[in-house]
Amino acid sequence: MKYLLSSVVVVALLLGNAYAARAQTEITLLAPGPMGRETMDKLIAGFESKTGDKVKVTYGQGSRDTPPYGTRQLVARGQALDVSIIFAPYPPAVASGNVDPKTATTLARLVLGVSVRKGAPKPDISTPAAAKRTLLAAKSIVIVDPAQGTLGGEAMDALKKLGLPEQVKPKMKIVEGSQEAEAAVAKGEIELFLGPQVSDRLAAGVDLVGGLPRGVSTPVDAVGFVSTHAKDPKAAKALLQYLRSPEAEAAYKAARMEPAH
Repeated sequence: MKYLLSSVVVVALLLGNAYAARAQTEITLLAPGPMGRETMDKLIAGFESKTGDKVKVTYGQGSRDTPPYGTRQLVARGQALDVSIIFAPYPPAVASGNVDPKTATTLARLVLGVSVRKGAPKPDISTPAAAKRTLLAAKSIVIVDPAQGTLGGEAMDALKKLGLPEQVKPKMKIVEGSQEAEAAVAKGEIELFLGPQVSDRLAAGVDLVGGLPRGVSTPVDAVGFVSTHAKDPKAAKALLQYLRSPEAEAAYKAARMEPAH
């Protein structure tokens, strides 16, 4: 009996140690800043609570080609984390061999929208024709430098589709990031910001008008990958799947992103 009890104690200790080791698994996550830190932090907390794993997140700067780099460039340069979220298109990142292309999972789609100063009248952007009239009538417009961020490039593409680049050029300001653009709108220095429609990352003093119609702008896919060098591939895949779960879908919708489903 004494031997049996000792055996039970040993087994219990071993199981306890194994559980503790499992609970202490840390997964690293690389996420684009434009997806909204509040949304991602909420999802990470949900995953940690559900699994006992810990997630260490690093936020990139969209698709910047200069320091600080965006997630797409970081992956291509060999700095992929266990799970990396990249904005499409991403051929150089996949070609680098730093992420497993078989794990590609579209998580959400970012919509290009229009923002105005809080309390200002919200213009009509419900149709391509209405959006064109609004942009032509605006006294000033700000976009993120296309060389610095994915949605800056999308903003310029939208203007091209509407045939407006030359017409709005005299009143358009180009800045390095969304925060700078939103600050200018909040202060009343700029009337419209043509940028990401992600509600949880808006600066104080800024209101979202809404997303541009599909005929003007195509939502940008945010795609997650597991690294080819993930410390714990199984745990990394579990995180990636959670970021595509119904809980994640609800969070993306709440932040005005389009879920992938």
